[in-house]
Amino acid sequence: MIALLWVVATVAVYLAARALQARLGGHAAANTVLSTAAALVLLARATGTTHEQYQSGGKYLLWVLGPATVALAVPLYEALPALRKSLLPVAAALAAGSITAVVSAVLIGKLLGAGPETLRSLAPKSVTTPIAMAIARAIGGAAPLAAVFVILTGAVGALSGAGLLDRLGIRGARARGLALGVAAHGMGTARAFQLGAECGVFATLAMTLNGIATALLLPSLARLFQ
Repeated sequence: MIALLWVVATVAVYLAARALQARLGGHAAANTVLSTAAALVLLARATGTTHEQYQSGGKYLLWVLGPATVALAVPLYEALPALRKSLLPVAAALAAGSITAVVSAVLIGKLLGAGPETLRSLAPKSVTTPIAMAIARAIGGAAPLAAVFVILTGAVGALSGAGLLDRLGIRGARARGLALGVAAHGMGTARAFQLGAECGVFATLAMTLNGIATALLLPSLARLFQ
């Protein structure tokens, strides 16, 4: 019964967060993931609900995240002609972005004194949650901690990514989409679709391929986690 109540509560809060974002004109500060998470934390504290009790229902919603990510292949398929024309620059951008995301996170973590397990959890921060959790487990990190880093990374990217790209003078929809998808995974991709269909499609491509590249890249960089 508790599990069902929390599933209903999560969906209801999310729908309310979407309505709020729509009322604010889709402003990035009204990010639905952040507002939903904040509201649920407050609700859990007010009702004395533990993390384990919430997860009795929340785990089902987490399972849905995988198929939802796969469903992003639909707009990607529809844009295949445009993607073929940009194959070489897209490949170069993805390679640079994937390597930079992992290496910069680990090096900054080491400079701040993070331990090996934290570094292994931090390394996959720029890929979507299910992939990041699986990668963290595979390389000796903590999956829950990896999920936290992923959410924080996505939130920062969704909130500030478009503004930063504006300041850098990057106006092309394809370049903006690639940057948001590589740096901020699903949350960045959702923000990219708000900026335009083409931007969203390239963000989807970046998020998908970055997940694959990161999963292949991290084992070879294991020495950075020592």
